[in-house]
Amino acid sequence: MSENDKLDLASPDLVNENFEKLSELFPNCVTESAEGKAIDFDLLKQELSHAVVEGNKERYRLEWPGKKEAIVTANLPTTKTLRPVREDSVDFDNTENLYIEGDNLEVLKLLQESYLGKIKMIYIDPPYNTGKDFVYKDNFSRDSQEELLESGQKNEYNQRLVANPETSGRYHSDWLSMMYPRLRLARNLLSDDGVVFISINNIEIHNARKICDEIFSENNFFECITWNKRVPKNDKGIGNIHEFVLIYVKNSELEHSFIMPKDGLEEIFDMAKKFKSKGIDITEAELELKKFYKKRGFDRGITLYNSIDHNYKIWGKINMSWPNANTFGPRYDVLHPKTKKPVKVPDRGWRWKESTFNEALDYENVVELPDGSFRCGTIWFAKDENTQPSSIKYLEDVSDMLLRSIVSLKSDGGIETEKLFANKSIFSYPKPTSLLRRLVESIKMENGIVLDFFSGSASTADALLQYNSESLKRNKYIMVQLPEDLDENLKDADNNTKQTIQNSIDFLDSLGKPHLITELGKERIRRAAKKIKEETGADIDYGFRVYRLDESNMEDVYYMPQEYTQDKLDLFADNVKSGRTSDDLLAQVMLDWGLPLSLKIEQVNINGKKLFKVAENSLYACFDDDIDEAFAKAIAEEQPLRIVFKDSGFKDDTAKTNVKQLLKQLSPETEMKVI
Repeated sequence: MSENDKLDLASPDLVNENFEKLSELFPNCVTESAEGKAIDFDLLKQELSHAVVEGNKERYRLEWPGKKEAIVTANLPTTKTLRPVREDSVDFDNTENLYIEGDNLEVLKLLQESYLGKIKMIYIDPPYNTGKDFVYKDNFSRDSQEELLESGQKNEYNQRLVANPETSGRYHSDWLSMMYPRLRLARNLLSDDGVVFISINNIEIHNARKICDEIFSENNFFECITWNKRVPKNDKGIGNIHEFVLIYVKNSELEHSFIMPKDGLEEIFDMAKKFKSKGIDITEAELELKKFYKKRGFDRGITLYNSIDHNYKIWGKINMSWPNANTFGPRYDVLHPKTKKPVKVPDRGWRWKESTFNEALDYENVVELPDGSFRCGTIWFAKDENTQPSSIKYLEDVSDMLLRSIVSLKSDGGIETEKLFANKSIFSYPKPTSLLRRLVESIKMENGIVLDFFSGSASTADALLQYNSESLKRNKYIMVQLPEDLDENLKDADNNTKQTIQNSIDFLDSLGKPHLITELGKERIRRAAKKIKEETGADIDYGFRVYRLDESNMEDVYYMPQEYTQDKLDLFADNVKSGRTSDDLLAQVMLDWGLPLSLKIEQVNINGKKLFKVAENSLYACFDDDIDEAFAKAIAEEQPLRIVFKDSGFKDDTAKTNVKQLLKQLSPETEMKVI
């Protein structure tokens, strides 16, 4: 017997019935409250009155239950730290790329000093709030770690993911509360000329715009790109083939220009190469080129370039008339290279001043073209002086155009990752690198940092490596991803994703790795880097440092000494927690001192002690015991800017005092700290 066949055996829920009736009559009065869905009675009163109903003061702003808590969440400090995982890293000491495992809210807080104003580009592909995915839950009524574990709100990997079905009374509010503090913190990291790209679909696009307008400022909204995925999703009686990418800049007062390569260039240049290799007549080649343009339906940005020179390079004629219809350009005579007579002057004058035009002319080297026209320097002339001349531009020199607000690229991210993972579907709906490369290429980064704090399948890292290998740039990435438990995800997965998650679990079993999405992300980067290196041989940074979010390396007394009595303080003669390594301490020191975690790290031995050198002499750190005056003298010779020791690492109290005095005397510019 089905559930629908069973007797209810309960009286009608009149409140719920009334709610549904009101919702049907006045859908605009349905809102969300801390308890779930509710009726906005002030608005309902207005709907039932012909006069303006006096009530709460109206204001233009985005509100939702939990917004104040979201603001508090963004501002709360954290005592957590990032611990390096050398065994999962590739070329740890030299690479400048980072892969960070942990809750992105905590990670963004930890990066505030080290990367304040240093990120050129942020790209995120957050949960779309489809009702089938998860959102982060940051606020808990009980903060005991044990209680959270027992209640299932968190697991041993510190996950804070919860299901957010469409039936939830706080469906939109929970999503907004998740996004708001993360975007607030992310904005601080953007450089003044920085840009943020946010992938989103039509469920939360309106809310995403509103919170971004509030956080980044409405003035800094740049554009909303429509991504045409070409493959329709037919689940609502219409073939949906698009998603969106919001673009915000940090400072709209700076000049921003987003560019993209013209469509079809590779095919066009390949065609020209074939013409040349086969020795096809220039006139015939130009006809074939025009037929190809018409067949492909290219716009004027391509079709204008329909001429071919003797080296089979493609060029076009650019109009030389004054472009402004309300004003006039200069008028002067230009002689035809064959007839020596003045050519026709445009009605509104020339685009260029006379000196510029003369620099472009070369009457000593005139070339007659197959159709009887002429090339004179970089100016094209017709057979006689009765036709206005044009400027010559080569397609290869104008291969870029402004990024279009509609981008048509196949959603082939799944196929792309399958090729990396032995033709197995490993990731659910990964973004294609073609889309991410289009975004990276649009801002022409030279030596910038790209941050993705919803890293997922790590498509952003893959795309940046591809871009670096082709452009030979030194851009770096920071990927941040929560170590989602794939076994838990499998339990709640819909039929479309169950097999993919199971494939992921089977693959990780074959590697002997934990069933975490971060293990897949790291492996994707390793495989993508290997493929790119084999295909291009480019001299770029293929490595990455792995860091894992964890509790502080320091004992709690380090932060809350007032809670401990003297007899308990003796337990903490060494402030460092048991099991924490020198690598762990160095990472925390770098974060506390505001140094980027990507700086080059060198390990040397001085007087029998391990010394870390960060960015040459920017920071020295030694966490060994028995630090004495002899060691201080050896260090002072190298004049480091900063040096840090363990507070318990000195040979004795006298040695601690003497080391400090020696450094002041022998290396006065060195700043010494202890932990």
